[in-house]
Amino acid sequence: MIRLFVLLAAFCLIASSSTANSVRIKDLVEFDGVRGNDLVGYGLVVGLNGSGDGIRNAPFTEDIMSNILERLGVNITGEQFRPKNVAAVFVTATLPPFARAGSRIDVTVSAIGDAKSLLGGTLIMTPLNAADGEIYAVGQGTVIAGGATAEGDAATVTQGVPTSGVIPNGARVEREIDFDFTKLKSIRLALRTPDFTTAERIETAINGKYGRIVSRMLDSGTVVVDISATRAISPAHAIGTIENLGVQPERKAKVVVDQRSGTIVMGADVRISRVAVSQGNLTLRIQEQPVVVQPNPFSAGEAIVVPRTNASIEEEPGTGLAEVEGGTSLSEVIAGLNALGVAPRDMIDILKSIKAAGALHADFIVR
Repeated sequence: MIRLFVLLAAFCLIASSSTANSVRIKDLVEFDGVRGNDLVGYGLVVGLNGSGDGIRNAPFTEDIMSNILERLGVNITGEQFRPKNVAAVFVTATLPPFARAGSRIDVTVSAIGDAKSLLGGTLIMTPLNAADGEIYAVGQGTVIAGGATAEGDAATVTQGVPTSGVIPNGARVEREIDFDFTKLKSIRLALRTPDFTTAERIETAINGKYGRIVSRMLDSGTVVVDISATRAISPAHAIGTIENLGVQPERKAKVVVDQRSGTIVMGADVRISRVAVSQGNLTLRIQEQPVVVQPNPFSAGEAIVVPRTNASIEEEPGTGLAEVEGGTSLSEVIAGLNALGVAPRDMIDILKSIKAAGALHADFIVR
Protein backbone atom coordinates (compact mmCIF):
# COMPACT_ATOMS: atom_id res chain seq x y z
CA MET A 1 0.00 0.00 0.00
CA ILE A 2 2.85 2.38 0.90
CA ARG A 3 4.49 1.56 -2.43
CA LEU A 4 1.24 2.50 -4.21
CA PHE A 5 1.15 5.92 -2.60
CA VAL A 6 4.87 6.48 -3.22
CA LEU A 7 4.24 5.87 -6.92
CA LEU A 8 1.18 8.09 -6.73
CA ALA A 9 3.20 10.84 -5.09
CA ALA A 10 5.91 10.61 -7.74
CA PHE A 11 3.32 10.74 -10.52
CA CYS A 12 1.54 13.74 -9.04
CA LEU A 13 4.80 15.61 -8.37
CA ILE A 14 5.74 15.12 -12.02
CA ALA A 15 2.27 16.30 -13.04
CA SER A 16 2.50 19.36 -10.79
CA SER A 17 5.89 20.29 -12.19
CA SER A 18 4.58 19.96 -15.73
CA THR A 19 1.62 22.24 -14.98
CA ALA A 20 4.12 25.00 -14.28
CA ASN A 21 4.87 24.89 -17.99
CA SER A 22 2.42 26.27 -20.49
CA VAL A 23 0.04 24.15 -22.56
CA ARG A 24 -0.80 25.01 -26.14
CA ILE A 25 -4.22 26.53 -26.71
CA LYS A 26 -4.92 23.85 -29.35
CA ASP A 27 -4.76 21.24 -26.58
CA LEU A 28 -7.25 23.13 -24.40
CA VAL A 29 -10.00 24.20 -26.80
CA GLU A 30 -12.09 23.20 -29.79
CA PHE A 31 -12.31 25.73 -32.62
CA ASP A 32 -15.78 26.59 -33.86
CA GLY A 33 -16.32 24.99 -37.27
CA VAL A 34 -13.30 22.70 -36.95
CA ARG A 35 -14.89 19.40 -36.00
CA GLY A 36 -15.69 15.98 -37.38
CA ASN A 37 -19.06 14.54 -38.38
CA ASP A 38 -20.31 11.07 -37.46
CA LEU A 39 -21.26 8.64 -40.21
CA VAL A 40 -23.15 5.36 -40.04
CA GLY A 41 -24.13 2.67 -42.50
CA TYR A 42 -25.67 -0.80 -42.68
CA GLY A 43 -23.83 -3.40 -44.71
CA LEU A 44 -22.79 -7.00 -45.20
CA VAL A 45 -19.55 -8.81 -44.42
CA VAL A 46 -18.85 -11.89 -46.57
CA GLY A 47 -16.14 -14.52 -46.72
CA LEU A 48 -16.43 -15.70 -43.12
CA ASN A 49 -15.33 -19.21 -42.22
CA GLY A 50 -18.74 -20.51 -41.10
CA SER A 51 -18.94 -17.92 -38.31
CA GLY A 52 -21.60 -15.68 -39.86
CA ASP A 53 -25.23 -15.05 -38.96
CA GLY A 54 -27.75 -17.83 -38.69
CA ILE A 55 -30.24 -16.77 -41.36
CA ARG A 56 -33.23 -17.99 -39.38
CA ASN A 57 -32.11 -16.00 -36.32
CA ALA A 58 -31.21 -12.88 -38.36
CA PRO A 59 -33.67 -12.55 -41.27
CA PHE A 60 -32.45 -9.02 -42.04
CA THR A 61 -29.16 -10.56 -43.19
CA GLU A 62 -31.03 -12.51 -45.87
CA ASP A 63 -32.88 -9.36 -46.95
CA ILE A 64 -29.78 -7.24 -47.47
CA MET A 65 -27.98 -10.14 -49.17
CA SER A 66 -30.90 -10.53 -51.61
CA ASN A 67 -30.92 -6.78 -52.32
CA ILE A 68 -27.20 -6.72 -53.07
CA LEU A 69 -27.41 -9.72 -55.40
CA GLU A 70 -30.41 -8.26 -57.23
CA ARG A 71 -28.53 -4.98 -57.79
CA LEU A 72 -25.76 -7.06 -59.33
CA GLY A 73 -28.25 -8.76 -61.66
CA VAL A 74 -28.60 -12.06 -59.76
CA ASN A 75 -32.20 -13.15 -59.17
CA ILE A 76 -32.58 -15.47 -56.17
CA THR A 77 -36.33 -15.06 -55.65
CA GLY A 78 -37.77 -18.27 -54.23
CA GLU A 79 -34.34 -19.84 -53.75
CA GLN A 80 -33.33 -21.48 -50.47
CA PHE A 81 -30.11 -19.53 -50.04
CA ARG A 82 -28.84 -19.92 -46.46
CA PRO A 83 -25.06 -19.47 -46.28
CA LYS A 84 -23.20 -19.15 -42.98
CA ASN A 85 -20.33 -17.07 -44.29
CA VAL A 86 -22.14 -13.69 -44.24
CA ALA A 87 -23.00 -11.29 -41.40
CA ALA A 88 -25.01 -8.10 -41.18
CA VAL A 89 -23.02 -5.25 -39.65
CA PHE A 90 -23.21 -1.61 -38.67
CA VAL A 91 -20.40 0.50 -40.12
CA THR A 92 -19.39 3.69 -38.30
CA ALA A 93 -16.82 6.36 -39.11
CA THR A 94 -15.95 9.99 -38.41
CA LEU A 95 -15.63 12.42 -41.29
CA PRO A 96 -12.73 14.71 -40.29
CA PRO A 97 -12.98 18.48 -40.72
CA PHE A 98 -12.19 19.76 -44.20
CA ALA A 99 -12.12 16.23 -45.67
CA ARG A 100 -12.02 16.42 -49.44
CA ALA A 101 -13.66 14.14 -51.98
CA GLY A 102 -11.41 11.20 -52.78
CA SER A 103 -9.64 11.10 -49.42
CA ARG A 104 -9.91 7.97 -47.28
CA ILE A 105 -10.99 7.49 -43.66
CA ASP A 106 -11.00 4.59 -41.19
CA VAL A 107 -14.20 2.69 -40.42
CA THR A 108 -15.36 0.43 -37.59
CA VAL A 109 -17.44 -2.67 -38.33
CA SER A 110 -19.68 -4.30 -35.68
CA ALA A 111 -21.92 -7.36 -36.05
CA ILE A 112 -25.61 -6.90 -35.20
CA GLY A 113 -26.78 -10.50 -35.65
CA ASP A 114 -25.61 -13.73 -34.04
CA ALA A 115 -22.34 -13.97 -35.97
CA LYS A 116 -19.53 -15.48 -33.90
CA SER A 117 -16.60 -13.77 -35.62
CA LEU A 118 -15.80 -11.27 -38.39
CA LEU A 119 -12.22 -12.51 -38.71
CA GLY A 120 -11.14 -12.69 -42.35
CA GLY A 121 -14.37 -11.15 -43.68
CA THR A 122 -14.75 -8.53 -46.37
CA LEU A 123 -17.13 -5.60 -46.15
CA ILE A 124 -19.18 -5.13 -49.31
CA MET A 125 -19.70 -1.59 -50.63
CA THR A 126 -21.61 0.25 -47.88
CA PRO A 127 -22.90 3.85 -48.11
CA LEU A 128 -22.24 5.92 -44.98
CA ASN A 129 -24.82 8.56 -44.06
CA ALA A 130 -24.58 11.61 -41.81
CA ALA A 131 -27.31 13.02 -39.56
CA ASP A 132 -28.83 14.89 -42.52
CA GLY A 133 -29.44 11.60 -44.37
CA GLU A 134 -26.96 12.36 -47.15
CA ILE A 135 -24.24 9.89 -48.23
CA TYR A 136 -20.78 11.30 -47.54
CA ALA A 137 -18.58 8.21 -47.88
CA VAL A 138 -18.60 4.61 -49.12
CA GLY A 139 -16.89 1.83 -47.19
CA GLN A 140 -15.41 -1.43 -48.45
CA GLY A 141 -12.45 -3.64 -47.58
CA THR A 142 -11.08 -6.47 -45.46
CA VAL A 143 -12.06 -6.44 -41.79
CA ILE A 144 -9.32 -6.65 -39.18
CA ALA A 145 -11.13 -8.28 -36.24
CA GLY A 146 -10.15 -7.52 -32.68
CA GLY A 147 -10.14 -11.10 -31.40
CA ALA A 148 -10.50 -14.78 -32.18
CA THR A 149 -12.69 -17.71 -31.14
CA ALA A 150 -11.87 -21.41 -30.95
CA GLU A 151 -14.41 -24.02 -29.96
CA GLY A 152 -14.81 -27.76 -29.67
CA ASP A 153 -17.51 -30.15 -28.55
CA ALA A 154 -17.13 -29.36 -24.86
CA ALA A 155 -15.29 -26.04 -24.60
CA THR A 156 -15.05 -22.62 -26.22
CA VAL A 157 -12.23 -20.08 -25.92
CA THR A 158 -12.69 -16.44 -26.95
CA GLN A 159 -9.95 -13.82 -26.89
CA GLY A 160 -10.82 -10.17 -27.45
CA VAL A 161 -13.99 -9.17 -29.32
CA PRO A 162 -14.12 -11.08 -32.61
CA THR A 163 -17.52 -9.60 -33.55
CA SER A 164 -16.06 -6.13 -34.05
CA GLY A 165 -13.20 -4.89 -36.20
CA VAL A 166 -11.75 -2.01 -38.17
CA ILE A 167 -10.83 -1.29 -41.78
CA PRO A 168 -7.93 1.19 -42.00
CA ASN A 169 -8.62 3.66 -44.81
CA GLY A 170 -11.72 1.57 -45.48
CA ALA A 171 -13.99 4.35 -46.76
CA ARG A 172 -13.61 6.89 -49.52
CA VAL A 173 -15.10 10.37 -49.11
CA GLU A 174 -17.64 11.05 -51.86
CA ARG A 175 -19.18 14.34 -50.67
CA GLU A 176 -17.65 17.33 -48.92
CA ILE A 177 -19.24 19.28 -46.08
CA ASP A 178 -20.79 22.48 -47.42
CA PHE A 179 -18.91 24.95 -45.20
CA ASP A 180 -16.86 27.98 -46.31
CA PHE A 181 -14.34 28.49 -43.54
CA THR A 182 -12.79 31.55 -45.20
CA LYS A 183 -15.95 33.65 -44.73
CA LEU A 184 -15.94 33.48 -40.94
CA LYS A 185 -15.84 36.90 -39.28
CA SER A 186 -15.16 35.53 -35.83
CA ILE A 187 -14.12 32.22 -34.30
CA ARG A 188 -15.26 30.83 -30.98
CA LEU A 189 -12.87 28.82 -28.85
CA ALA A 190 -14.74 26.25 -26.75
CA LEU A 191 -12.78 25.05 -23.72
CA ARG A 192 -12.79 21.29 -23.25
CA THR A 193 -12.79 21.87 -19.48
CA PRO A 194 -14.68 25.11 -18.78
CA ASP A 195 -12.94 27.34 -16.26
CA PHE A 196 -13.11 31.12 -15.84
CA THR A 197 -9.43 31.46 -14.92
CA THR A 198 -8.24 29.42 -17.90
CA ALA A 199 -10.54 31.32 -20.27
CA GLU A 200 -9.22 34.63 -18.98
CA ARG A 201 -5.63 33.48 -19.46
CA ILE A 202 -6.40 32.44 -23.04
CA GLU A 203 -7.92 35.86 -23.70
CA THR A 204 -4.85 37.56 -22.22
CA ALA A 205 -2.42 35.41 -24.20
CA ILE A 206 -4.16 36.12 -27.53
CA ASN A 207 -4.44 39.86 -26.91
CA GLY A 208 -0.82 39.94 -25.77
CA LYS A 209 0.30 38.22 -28.96
CA TYR A 210 -1.32 40.83 -31.20
CA GLY A 211 -0.74 43.79 -28.88
CA ARG A 212 -4.39 44.83 -29.05
CA ILE A 213 -7.84 43.53 -28.13
CA VAL A 214 -8.77 40.80 -30.60
CA SER A 215 -10.38 38.28 -28.24
CA ARG A 216 -12.99 38.42 -25.51
CA MET A 217 -14.09 35.88 -22.90
CA LEU A 218 -17.83 35.25 -23.08
CA ASP A 219 -18.11 32.72 -20.24
CA SER A 220 -16.12 29.97 -18.55
CA GLY A 221 -16.21 27.82 -21.67
CA THR A 222 -16.05 30.28 -24.58
CA VAL A 223 -13.55 32.82 -25.91
CA VAL A 224 -14.42 34.63 -29.15
CA VAL A 225 -11.75 35.94 -31.55
CA ASP A 226 -12.40 38.77 -34.02
CA ILE A 227 -10.72 37.68 -37.28
CA SER A 228 -10.64 41.16 -38.79
CA ALA A 229 -8.91 42.56 -35.68
CA THR A 230 -6.09 40.02 -36.07
CA ARG A 231 -5.36 41.39 -39.58
CA ALA A 232 -4.58 37.84 -40.70
CA ILE A 233 -4.82 36.82 -44.35
CA SER A 234 -7.54 34.28 -43.55
CA PRO A 235 -9.18 32.58 -40.55
CA ALA A 236 -6.87 29.61 -41.10
CA HIS A 237 -3.80 31.86 -40.68
CA ALA A 238 -5.29 33.35 -37.52
CA ILE A 239 -5.93 29.91 -36.00
CA GLY A 240 -2.44 28.77 -36.99
CA THR A 241 -1.01 31.60 -34.93
CA ILE A 242 -3.38 31.34 -31.98
CA GLU A 243 -3.38 27.56 -31.45
CA ASN A 244 0.34 27.41 -30.63
CA LEU A 245 0.24 30.09 -27.93
CA GLY A 246 1.09 28.77 -24.48
CA VAL A 247 -1.30 29.06 -21.54
CA GLN A 248 -1.08 27.63 -18.03
CA PRO A 249 -4.49 25.97 -17.41
CA GLU A 250 -6.21 26.01 -14.05
CA ARG A 251 -7.69 22.74 -12.77
CA LYS A 252 -10.17 21.99 -10.00
CA ALA A 253 -8.93 19.84 -7.16
CA LYS A 254 -10.19 16.29 -7.69
CA VAL A 255 -9.82 12.85 -6.15
CA VAL A 256 -10.77 10.04 -8.53
CA VAL A 257 -11.12 6.48 -7.23
CA ASP A 258 -11.87 3.22 -9.04
CA GLN A 259 -13.49 0.80 -6.62
CA ARG A 260 -13.03 -2.18 -8.95
CA SER A 261 -9.24 -1.94 -9.11
CA GLY A 262 -8.63 0.03 -5.91
CA THR A 263 -6.90 2.84 -7.81
CA ILE A 264 -6.69 6.31 -6.24
CA VAL A 265 -5.59 9.37 -8.22
CA MET A 266 -5.27 12.83 -6.66
CA GLY A 267 -4.78 16.17 -8.32
CA ALA A 268 -1.97 18.50 -7.30
CA ASP A 269 -4.37 20.97 -5.63
CA VAL A 270 -6.01 18.50 -3.23
CA ARG A 271 -5.96 19.66 0.38
CA ILE A 272 -7.02 17.95 3.62
CA SER A 273 -7.74 19.81 6.86
CA ARG A 274 -6.50 18.46 10.17
CA VAL A 275 -8.63 15.43 11.04
CA ALA A 276 -8.57 12.30 13.24
CA VAL A 277 -9.34 8.90 11.70
CA SER A 278 -10.07 5.50 13.26
CA GLN A 279 -10.42 2.45 11.05
CA GLY A 280 -11.22 -1.19 11.81
CA ASN A 281 -13.01 -4.16 10.29
CA LEU A 282 -15.64 -6.57 11.55
CA THR A 283 -15.74 -10.09 10.13
CA LEU A 284 -18.91 -12.17 10.57
CA ARG A 285 -18.56 -15.91 9.95
CA ILE A 286 -21.51 -18.30 9.77
CA GLN A 287 -20.87 -21.99 9.15
CA GLU A 288 -23.64 -24.51 8.56
CA GLN A 289 -22.77 -28.14 9.43
CA PRO A 290 -26.02 -30.14 9.31
CA VAL A 291 -25.97 -33.53 11.08
CA VAL A 292 -27.91 -36.56 9.87
CA VAL A 293 -29.57 -38.52 12.71
CA GLN A 294 -30.27 -42.18 11.89
CA PRO A 295 -33.11 -44.13 13.58
CA ASN A 296 -32.43 -47.26 15.64
CA PRO A 297 -32.06 -50.52 13.72
CA PHE A 298 -35.33 -52.31 12.84
CA SER A 299 -37.36 -49.31 14.00
CA ALA A 300 -40.06 -47.61 11.97
CA GLY A 301 -38.37 -44.20 12.22
CA GLU A 302 -36.89 -42.11 9.40
CA ALA A 303 -33.54 -40.40 9.13
CA ILE A 304 -33.72 -36.64 9.76
CA VAL A 305 -31.29 -33.76 9.23
CA VAL A 306 -30.59 -31.64 12.31
CA PRO A 307 -29.24 -28.13 11.52
CA ARG A 308 -26.10 -27.05 13.35
CA THR A 309 -24.84 -23.47 12.99
CA ASN A 310 -21.53 -22.01 14.18
CA ALA A 311 -21.56 -18.19 14.19
CA SER A 312 -18.72 -15.90 15.26
CA ILE A 313 -17.74 -12.23 15.01
CA GLU A 314 -14.11 -11.17 14.79
CA GLU A 315 -12.84 -7.61 15.00
CA GLU A 316 -9.47 -6.70 13.56
CA PRO A 317 -7.28 -4.32 15.56
CA GLY A 318 -7.51 -1.56 12.91
CA THR A 319 -5.49 1.64 13.06
CA GLY A 320 -6.89 3.09 16.23
CA LEU A 321 -7.46 6.84 16.33
CA ALA A 322 -4.81 8.44 14.13
CA GLU A 323 -4.39 12.12 13.37
CA VAL A 324 -3.91 13.29 9.79
CA GLU A 325 -2.23 16.68 9.76
CA GLY A 326 -3.62 19.31 7.44
CA GLY A 327 -1.62 19.31 4.20
CA THR A 328 -0.69 22.40 2.22
CA SER A 329 0.81 20.36 -0.63
CA LEU A 330 0.11 17.04 -2.28
CA SER A 331 3.22 15.42 -0.81
CA GLU A 332 2.09 16.37 2.71
CA VAL A 333 -1.40 14.99 2.07
CA ILE A 334 0.03 11.66 0.85
CA ALA A 335 2.44 11.48 3.79
CA GLY A 336 -0.45 11.97 6.22
CA LEU A 337 -2.57 9.27 4.54
CA ASN A 338 0.37 6.86 4.41
CA ALA A 339 0.73 7.22 8.17
CA LEU A 340 -2.58 5.38 8.56
CA GLY A 341 -1.00 2.22 7.11
CA VAL A 342 -4.14 0.77 5.55
CA ALA A 343 -4.84 -1.01 2.27
CA PRO A 344 -5.85 1.00 -0.82
CA ARG A 345 -9.45 -0.24 -0.74
CA ASP A 346 -9.74 0.78 2.91
CA MET A 347 -8.18 4.12 1.96
CA ILE A 348 -11.09 4.72 -0.44
CA ASP A 349 -13.56 4.36 2.45
CA ILE A 350 -11.44 6.65 4.61
CA LEU A 351 -11.36 9.32 1.90
CA LYS A 352 -15.16 9.07 1.58
CA SER A 353 -15.52 9.63 5.32
CA ILE A 354 -13.06 12.54 5.30
CA LYS A 355 -15.05 14.12 2.46
CA ALA A 356 -18.31 13.63 4.40
CA ALA A 357 -16.69 15.30 7.43
CA GLY A 358 -15.85 18.34 5.29
CA ALA A 359 -12.09 17.94 5.68
CA LEU A 360 -11.34 16.91 2.07
CA HIS A 361 -11.27 20.04 -0.07
CA ALA A 362 -11.68 18.53 -3.56
CA ASP A 363 -14.26 16.96 -5.82
CA PHE A 364 -14.58 13.28 -4.90
CA ILE A 365 -15.36 11.17 -7.97
CA VAL A 366 -16.09 7.42 -7.69
CA ARG A 367 -16.05 5.29 -10.83
